Amino acid sequence: MAERLSREAFRQEMEEAIKGKHSKAAPFSVAWAEGRLQRQHFARWAENHYHYVGPFADYLGYIYANTPDACEDAKDFLLQNMYEEEISDIRHTDLLIRFAEACGTTAEVVRDPTRMLPTTRGLQSWCYALAMREHFVVATAALIVGLESQVPDIYRKQLPPLLETYGFTEEEAEFFSLHIVSDEIHGERGYQIVLDYADTPELQQRCLQVIRDGAAMRWAYMDGLYRTYVQADLEAVNA
Repeated sequence: MAERLSREAFRQEMEEAIKGKHSKAAPFSVAWAEGRLQRQHFARWAENHYHYVGPFADYLGYIYANTPDACEDAKDFLLQNMYEEEISDIRHTDLLIRFAEACGTTAEVVRDPTRMLPTTRGLQSWCYALAMREHFVVATAALIVGLESQVPDIYRKQLPPLLETYGFTEEEAEFFSLHIVSDEIHGERGYQIVLDYADTPELQQRCLQVIRDGAAMRWAYMDGLYRTYVQADLEAVNA
């Protein structure tokens, strides 16, 4: 039977659970950061990404409903995160649509759920399933640590070429600059909640498993985008 990890060891294990499948190293992310994509590729990314991040407040709402009232700090965090996603200053999905329109697609197309690849639908469904069915700390580990905490490292590599290589304006790319800041805060808060409330060996091990699963799910989502929209174009350029 596994023993309960110390706070320091558990934090390290959580970080290690992401590293092997961190989406900053996915082929789509690498091609983006290296300046090898075109606006049409970003448009297809936005049309899919909307259906992963668009329901994020819904995922958090399910976790909130499953969180005991005694865990007030965790509930407050989830409410704050939902508020920032939906009604604080500007809805995050509106920023994503602004970027998508700059790439040549439309808000109507972005919102169309039939545009989702199967891998995108798989990630969305996994998020809903974890949020609705799992212990609140396990769901927090999956969605906040396994997924959301990756975002700053991904976007730090992707934002500079958007501005310097691909020619987007800062306003068009605000979705990325906003999330570098906000998800740094959210990710760290997620770590702290998991450290505080995963208080048995079984919960710790389940959290580590869903963090690994979350990293793998996000990688698979990115790989689906690369294989469907990018790989053939890059191979044609290099032929």
